[in-house]
Amino acid sequence: MRRRDILGVLGGAAAAWPTTGRAQQLSKTRRIGVLFALAESDPQARSRLAVFRGELKKLGWSDVTMDTRYVANNDAETHQRYAKELVALQPDLLLAQNGDATSALLQQTHTIPIIFAFVNNPVGNGFVASFPKPGGNVTGFISNEPTMGGKWVELLKEVAPNVTRVLVPFNTPTSAAEYYLSSLRATAALLGIDASIAFIRNLSELEAVVATHARAPLGGLVVMPDAYLTGHRLEVTSLAARHRLPTVYAYRFFADSGGLLSYGSDLLDNFRRAAIYADRILKGAKVSELPVQAPEKFELVINVKTAKALGLTVPPTLLARADGVIE
Repeated sequence: MRRRDILGVLGGAAAAWPTTGRAQQLSKTRRIGVLFALAESDPQARSRLAVFRGELKKLGWSDVTMDTRYVANNDAETHQRYAKELVALQPDLLLAQNGDATSALLQQTHTIPIIFAFVNNPVGNGFVASFPKPGGNVTGFISNEPTMGGKWVELLKEVAPNVTRVLVPFNTPTSAAEYYLSSLRATAALLGIDASIAFIRNLSELEAVVATHARAPLGGLVVMPDAYLTGHRLEVTSLAARHRLPTVYAYRFFADSGGLLSYGSDLLDNFRRAAIYADRILKGAKVSELPVQAPEKFELVINVKTAKALGLTVPPTLLARADGVIE
């Protein structure tokens, strides 16, 4: 509530209060720091922030200052610099897009509440003590269950039955990759698929390992959930198309960008739920007692146009299960 609103309601009586008393009656404009692991120009960054803002407004927070920083290409040094800047502003809470943003913010503060919108393995990364009782100044929402690694291989085999080799590239050398790789390797072995894991530092290395993989027949790709690969999704999907490799991705925006098939959580819904946690924290809830939560919404999206270009016929049973079909 603004000063003029208080005076309008209480009239001249307010003028008789001590100055300090009046100040205590005024609503404080809340401040939220936001750290994105995407370029500011990325449509995904804009849509996620819009969902977060929109949900906060629905919950009654129309007067919130948001200080937002964007980190293109998942640059660690920039993450640290921006995290330091945001913490220096002393916001009421911090919103971290992913694990890299969460890690950077945690290196700057252990007192300001931090909500992560999606992290692959918050316990393995040391962000929280457990899902039910995070225990520190961090909580939030995971992006996917670890069994998704196996599910991606199953879907690849279903849409491209002839695949016998799969390349799994990723950029972030953290426990996030291992979080999925255990189930991925186990499922690949059951299906008679040879799985090769490739850590890549840049697009040149990605192009090199994909080109090598594509020289032998019956290959496919599983693109791991990764901020760097997400930021370069157009290059990644184009690379898969150029080498005619059936590829499964974790998120819908890859299929929208020309990828063959995606299956994973609805990340926009995670940002909506992050706003609900922000509302609770701004109203006094302890972040250490807000449990880490799993996704509630998942999407299977199939790009039929890409399937046709690869000479694949998508099974009717798979199409029937799809939440989205791109013609």
